[in-house]
Amino acid sequence: MTKLILVAGARPNFMKIAPLMHVLKNHTTIQAVLVHTGQHYDVKMSGQFFEELNIPAPDINLEVGSASHAVQTARIMEGFEKVCIDEQPDAVLVVGDVNSTAACTLVASKMGIKTIHYEAGLRSYDRTMPEEINRLVTDAISDVFITTSVDADDNLLKENIPAEKIYMLGNLMIDSLVAQLPKAQQTSLKFDLLNRMAQIEFGKNFTDKSYGVLTFHRPGNVDDKDSLTSLVKIWGEISKKVPLIFPVHPRTYKNIQQFGLQDLIDSFPQLYFIEPLGYMQFIHLVSRSMFALTDSGGIQEETTYLNIPCLTVRPNTERPVTVWEGSNKLIKLGDINNEVQLILSGKGKAGKRPKYWDGKTAERIVDVLEQLNTKTQRHENL
Repeated sequence: MTKLILVAGARPNFMKIAPLMHVLKNHTTIQAVLVHTGQHYDVKMSGQFFEELNIPAPDINLEVGSASHAVQTARIMEGFEKVCIDEQPDAVLVVGDVNSTAACTLVASKMGIKTIHYEAGLRSYDRTMPEEINRLVTDAISDVFITTSVDADDNLLKENIPAEKIYMLGNLMIDSLVAQLPKAQQTSLKFDLLNRMAQIEFGKNFTDKSYGVLTFHRPGNVDDKDSLTSLVKIWGEISKKVPLIFPVHPRTYKNIQQFGLQDLIDSFPQLYFIEPLGYMQFIHLVSRSMFALTDSGGIQEETTYLNIPCLTVRPNTERPVTVWEGSNKLIKLGDINNEVQLILSGKGKAGKRPKYWDGKTAERIVDVLEQLNTKTQRHENL
């Protein structure tokens, strides 16, 4: 029996881990151990996702909490080293590009444990993004590379990763989306508004394809007062034409209060700020929207699968396949109004689903894990 540790640290990791846990449940040759580093620890950002995605509570929770990048990474490494000593895994599988991804890969690699990186090879080529540093570090020392698209394969090959170590198998986020979308669309869309004694409700305040969804949390957009003020004004102007619903990231909301922008937001009655949502509610909200306006990563993939126009306010993306093939556009701050107007006039970008974004990626990954296990056993028997 091969013991495989699966590492989840932040909200997006959970949607990627869930399909693997389902396929590995009661597996005859692979024992899966789920480790939650606790990088995101509040119930709306982590615990709720395990419940909604129908995966068991983690076998181990390091509960590291939030801190600076250096402190948080150190805490994760210290806790995960003890896990590896106690559990003696044959392999560690990490996902994504958060601090937990890089930290656990470093620990496992130094201990001589095989490391597998799912979502390997993604590159924004912007080292001001902490996630880009995590991607580079993780891929520099991993043993097996599972990618979501052909551009990621190309990036790894350019970095001299041998082709036989790279497996393009599709997108686990789409596995979760495909599995959960029917149930998600049965969840209630009724939200209490932040800082307002009011509530909005699907079918009453808005209907299918009659609103846009906002998600913003990147430091470059929300940590600077002038940038965030400009964004709020743009959101407000757009909301005069079409309602906008924003499940506010805690980082963004903190800055809104710190910069004194709440009164400006309240002056736009169709700019709806609500608390962060669980996965089911969020997918329901996005799937019925007219468009997404964002600086986030995962939503670029979900809107591509759903073929909903996505406007990403960033100079680059580590998911260029969503631009080349999908419904995503990279835009500048000054382009937002014109791009939204195109969508409102029926000229929003349409796309197609990339190869293997079909809801069956977890099955393909487990097939590869079985093959790798067989190869290892044969090598040991020689």
